[in-house]
Amino acid sequence: MKTIFLYSIQYWFITLPVLGIIALYFISCVYIPESKVGIVIKRFAFKNLQPGEIIALNGEAGYQADTLAPGLHFGFWIVQYHIEKVPMIRVPQGELALIVAKTGAAIPPGRILAQTVDCDHFQDARAFLTHGGEKGRQLGVITAGSYRINPALFTVITSENAHQNGLDPRLLRIQHVDPDLVGIVTTQDGKPIDQTEIAGPIVHGHDNFQNPQAFLNAGGSRGLQEQVLLSGQWNINPWFAQIEAVPMFEIPIGHVGVVISFVGKAHLDISGPDFKHGDLVDVGHKGVWGMPLLPGKHPVNTRIMRVELVPTTNIVLNWATRTESHAFDAKLSSITVRSRDGFAFNLDVSQIIHIGSNEAPKVISRAGSLQNLIDHVLQPIVGNYFRNSAQDYTVLDFLSARSQRQSEAASHIEAALREYDVEGIDTLIGDITPPESLMKTQTDRKLAEECRKTYEMQEAAEKQRQQLVRQTSLADIQNQVVSAEQGVNIAELHATAAVKKSEGEAASTRLRASGDAEAIRATGQAKADAYQAGVTSLGSDVYGMLQAFQIIADKNLRVVPDVLVNGGPNGQNGILDALMAMMTKQRPALPSVN
Repeated sequence: MKTIFLYSIQYWFITLPVLGIIALYFISCVYIPESKVGIVIKRFAFKNLQPGEIIALNGEAGYQADTLAPGLHFGFWIVQYHIEKVPMIRVPQGELALIVAKTGAAIPPGRILAQTVDCDHFQDARAFLTHGGEKGRQLGVITAGSYRINPALFTVITSENAHQNGLDPRLLRIQHVDPDLVGIVTTQDGKPIDQTEIAGPIVHGHDNFQNPQAFLNAGGSRGLQEQVLLSGQWNINPWFAQIEAVPMFEIPIGHVGVVISFVGKAHLDISGPDFKHGDLVDVGHKGVWGMPLLPGKHPVNTRIMRVELVPTTNIVLNWATRTESHAFDAKLSSITVRSRDGFAFNLDVSQIIHIGSNEAPKVISRAGSLQNLIDHVLQPIVGNYFRNSAQDYTVLDFLSARSQRQSEAASHIEAALREYDVEGIDTLIGDITPPESLMKTQTDRKLAEECRKTYEMQEAAEKQRQQLVRQTSLADIQNQVVSAEQGVNIAELHATAAVKKSEGEAASTRLRASGDAEAIRATGQAKADAYQAGVTSLGSDVYGMLQAFQIIADKNLRVVPDVLVNGGPNGQNGILDALMAMMTKQRPALPSVN
């Protein structure tokens, strides 16, 4: 029994401390959820923070640099520690977050943003402080994702709390440059730009301004930058750089772009000794680039360089009231000249020029712009030529020999423009406006001349008309003569025809009479022969009687009369009977009566 008691006492002496230790251990246990981060605050300690420090690195009382990740953590006695569970920092897609450090080393003079240190995207506060992290606004940013950041050391500015920190939420979006745009960059930090420059030179290795620390380490300057951003999305700290998206510079067909750069490498002339009116430089140098930009879209930083468009097609310039669509000749007007005979008159002139693509940089280097070339070169050359040449001719020379004056002007102006690397295609003289008084005199003279010509033409027409009448009368008389002659000829022909006809008829009559006589003769001879043969065969008395009967039969002669009148034997009237008989014969028969 005593042994059991001793064992019991020994058990409890051993178990109770263990249970106490286990109980105390569980009391010091802290659980951090998955979406939280634990901020440790030490209530008391043997060491205190140095003046000016707010984050404990070596166990001092106060906010601890190390945070608690999700899970169970032991040893944080409730009496000594206070654990704050704060949400993780979440940065949405397409955005970024800015960081402000509440403590750290001081930012050196000349800089406005704290340098970037390796601290696991600001999730390792201890590394930030021990590696020289600086207080204030940070160069580094955090992009889309979730982060366990100690809010005791860092203030994280997202689009949700941007207004509370005095920022526009749109600044926290990823910078986007469209395909047809170019981003012009202005940095807020870096060394000052040299006084002779207007933009910072190009530095390399900073990933298009997405690594500000690399930009500063490479000697990048604050202010306007020579380098531009092309199309794409860029994670750029808006505290470090501002992006202005502008359209790409478009060079249309039929033009070239001559670049005048105000920044770049040292000026080095490449134009050669023959070109003495300007100088040209290689691409990337300061000055007029000797290689022009061809048609298309180019990512030109228009803040540090100017592109002068030069047409490579023929350019028509009018010294007249009309203006071409390019408007280069908007300031040009008709040229007033004075002739040899003292008259002042106006000329409309059109000049056609051409500038080659390889000559365009020389033209711009010499004149500065195409408009300056027209105003300061072409206008004096063309105007003075016509003013000088007009003194050698009268107004009427220009009016009457216009093509010759035009040819002379084209030759002279072409040679003069060649000295300016411009090709003169042609010079055309348009309207010539002489003095009204001279024109009135010329008009009156011309009208008189035309009237004289009209009268001469009318006189000639009258002569022609008289000649026509004379010729017409002669023609009519001639027609009558010809008609008479023809009548005589016709009459002679008719007479000859009548004679010929009479002779023919006479000959025909003679032939017909001869034929008839011959026929009668032959017929008589035949009849005589027939009669002779009949008399011979029948005798003359019988044959004669037969011939008489034949004649009576052929002629249908009556031998016995139809009415015979004679005296009857009894003294009857024979004539009366004969008349009655004739009447009866001539009267038609009466119809019979039944």
